Amino acid sequence: MTDTVRCISPVNGELYAERPLTPDAEVDSALAAARAAQAEWAGLPVFERARVCTAAVDAMLSMRGEIVPELAWQMGRPVKFGAGELNGFEERARHMIDIADVALARIDPTPKENFRRWITREPLGLVFVIAPWNFPFLTAVNSIIPALMAGNAVILKHASHTLLVGERFQKAFDMAGLPKGLFRNLVLSHGQTARVISGGHVDQVNFTGSVEGGKTMERAAAGTFTGLGLELGGKDPAYVRPDCDMVQTVENLVDGAFFNSGQSCCGIERIYVHRDVFDDFVGGFVDLTRQYVLGDPLDEATTLGPMVKGEAADFVRGQIDAAVRGGARAHLDPKDFPRDAPGSPYMAPQVLTEVNHQMAVMVEESFGPVVGIMAVSDDSEAVGLMNDSPYGLTASIWTHDLSAAEEIGSGLETGTVFMNRCDYLDPALAWTGVKDTGRGATLSKVGYETLTRPKSWHMRTSFG
Repeated sequence: MTDTVRCISPVNGELYAERPLTPDAEVDSALAAARAAQAEWAGLPVFERARVCTAAVDAMLSMRGEIVPELAWQMGRPVKFGAGELNGFEERARHMIDIADVALARIDPTPKENFRRWITREPLGLVFVIAPWNFPFLTAVNSIIPALMAGNAVILKHASHTLLVGERFQKAFDMAGLPKGLFRNLVLSHGQTARVISGGHVDQVNFTGSVEGGKTMERAAAGTFTGLGLELGGKDPAYVRPDCDMVQTVENLVDGAFFNSGQSCCGIERIYVHRDVFDDFVGGFVDLTRQYVLGDPLDEATTLGPMVKGEAADFVRGQIDAAVRGGARAHLDPKDFPRDAPGSPYMAPQVLTEVNHQMAVMVEESFGPVVGIMAVSDDSEAVGLMNDSPYGLTASIWTHDLSAAEEIGSGLETGTVFMNRCDYLDPALAWTGVKDTGRGATLSKVGYETLTRPKSWHMRTSFG
């Protein structure tokens, strides 16, 4: 086993950052320190926790100028869009801070003579956040800020591709004056991560990653009664009805499919279009996709950066090649995007038609810049195809008819139903999924429920 974690930049294939693994003895010390700090933190009023967490958000935003190019170097996000990650980080963090008073308020049932009864929300204790690289600030903040606001301590293990993000979180909380030990960023191997979980050292694990990664978390937690929040894979669909606003629909779905080089859990990976508008939609979609500029993410002109690594890009290329061999039509020539090459993380976007659900590209997660588009005859056919997936994170419906969207949405097996929007998390709504997408929820008042436990108070005031 190597004793360091290395971040190889997709920009040039060279080593960008390397950090030593946190020694086991230091991991144990960090866990003990977190427990000690949490006991005191939980006794503070919510407004005091809010003051410190708000200061940490402000501290993170003050590092914007350094963070944006770091993101480009670590995982390939073009600097043109780098600030958007921090905008979303701020929106989610401030919302969860703002609603904490209400979300954590005691629940009073109806009055009962001779009794006082209420329910409080108590912190779990120690929350272990295992964060991914694709939206490294956004996914981590979903758990970190509400966990702290709820009175918990937090241990963060960030992905190897985004090593520096964990350090940014640590610096922000240190600058904000968070009590020492209450938040700790650790550099851990898979074995160390499993040891922390299987040893029953934490009370809740919030993991974002692959389905196989989620299964590994479940195996590690077996028998410990540790809570698990799992946001796993996605193959998010869109349905375009004939009454949509075609220009806006095309523009939003192109962005939903190719933003972040398609490396988004809730990115659009398959589209079903009513036959009456299929040709118009595909024509507009392909024309707009051709306008992407594939290149160096540090160049302001670049709108499509490299994927996180060459192996990931080759996996998507393999899906495309298999679909074409099976009869799919590829609408874009990779040669029009000069940096695209086998083995390279720089990959051209691709739009496929004449696809079906016997093709992996339509049923297995791609997590790259490719989308398949199928024609459908009606709402019922669209719903059947949208549900024909082991995943269920989000689904979007493009129409002017709110009633139709509600009816269609009621039949969809998904965590979020969008109308005329996609690839976005509203922090006022629960972020959750069904089937192999995982279990549990973050954000909104519901997110606080997974980071606390209820405690009932049944007080008899008189024997009269």
